[in-house]
Amino acid sequence: MNYDQARWTDDDERYEPLLSEKHTAEADLDDAPLPDELTRDSLELPDLSEPELARHYTRLSEMNYGVDSGPYPLGSCTMKYNPKFTEDVAAIEAGAVHPDRSPESVQGNLELLYDLQDYLGRIGGMDAVTLQPPAGAAGEFTGVLVAKAYHEHNGDERSEIIVPESAHGTNFASAALAGFDVVSLPGGDDGRVDLDALESALSDETALLMLTNPNTLGLFERDIEEISEMVHDAGGLLYYDGANLNALLGRARPGDMGFDIMHYNVHKTFATPHGGGGPGAGPVGVVGELAPFLPKPQVEKRDGTYDLFDPEHSIGKVHGSLGNWLVLVKAYAYIARLGDPGLADASAKAVLNANYLASQIEYEVPYGPFHHEFVASAGDQDAADVAKRMLDYGVHPPTTKWPEIVGEALMTEPTEIENKTTLDQLADAFNAVADEDQDALAAAPERTAARRIDQTGAARNLRLSWQALDDE
Repeated sequence: MNYDQARWTDDDERYEPLLSEKHTAEADLDDAPLPDELTRDSLELPDLSEPELARHYTRLSEMNYGVDSGPYPLGSCTMKYNPKFTEDVAAIEAGAVHPDRSPESVQGNLELLYDLQDYLGRIGGMDAVTLQPPAGAAGEFTGVLVAKAYHEHNGDERSEIIVPESAHGTNFASAALAGFDVVSLPGGDDGRVDLDALESALSDETALLMLTNPNTLGLFERDIEEISEMVHDAGGLLYYDGANLNALLGRARPGDMGFDIMHYNVHKTFATPHGGGGPGAGPVGVVGELAPFLPKPQVEKRDGTYDLFDPEHSIGKVHGSLGNWLVLVKAYAYIARLGDPGLADASAKAVLNANYLASQIEYEVPYGPFHHEFVASAGDQDAADVAKRMLDYGVHPPTTKWPEIVGEALMTEPTEIENKTTLDQLADAFNAVADEDQDALAAAPERTAARRIDQTGAARNLRLSWQALDDE
């Protein structure tokens, strides 16, 4: 299916003009209360009617592609459709209170946060949860700090964290930022953890093994119980990267697999908006032994009243308040609306959709069967070119070039939101591009509002604010 993205141009072949280019009016500065040295001599501001303004932003939205536009199988990112009822819940003014209000004056807010802690703890099999971390990577860093504090409290100075080579890049960064040496763990021929390699990597210096399950290839670690036993026998802790929790909802819990710490990407798994890099929230769950080290304060319920308390050996605050409130509210609303049956249904459809799509495309798909995502290979084609060409077929492309375990990787996660019609649309786009020659790929995209750019030049010559270009 060919696709023409909206392009709004004027006679000069420019895109939709800025508001300031449409119509401006001179602002009255005569009565400005500021000192003269802080006052502009003149100021022009956009001056448009409401219909003009609405049409401007509508046109801009039609030049963009988002999860409301069509399939968005960006692997590992779990780009679900964001149900609008969660936005309505988050917009309730009664919830918009100052974070420094006294606990007795915000009992409703604390009740919601307490219940969300409980929801997440039960979903992950964890005994205690903090909602403070404002993103997944911040959750990782918080979890690593909790592990570090735990070992230090026990007089056990450990210097190493093991990270599989297929892990998210933030795992390596979080471990290094906390002051640990990173030990990279190679994968086995089946795409999973190589137990012999793990045995060689474990030592008295091992503080933590950071693991994603299912991993970034969409494969479940079948030896997870043995992995857990090996790590614990070495005196280390087992950390669960929650990026792929969408595959397990209502069916398996990291805590039951032997994980001691985990973070939740609630902006992914529980369908709150995170396109464009934010906003997010990365709550962290721990087993009971680690609860005293969680960030402060925590929400507790005592005699029917909600209050705040500081864990005994807390690592301190990791966020300015109790967490990114609006993101947490949306996650709470999503979980409460679906309930246990709905969450289990979501994970089932996510797994079904990934395996169905993998079976329908012409590109090589190594490994399998999969859970929520798979990684295909573009083979002789350049994965980045494939992605750009797929835009011309009305779909968002998958993640490219990662994980590096698969050459010219096309990492694909359709999530549970897509039906068979859109999955077939995705498959048609994959297959149409697979049959095209290099000239077609090199010219892509041709039917989008923005064409191919010089990515190297754009990265080296950043333009971080609007500025007029020379006529040439």
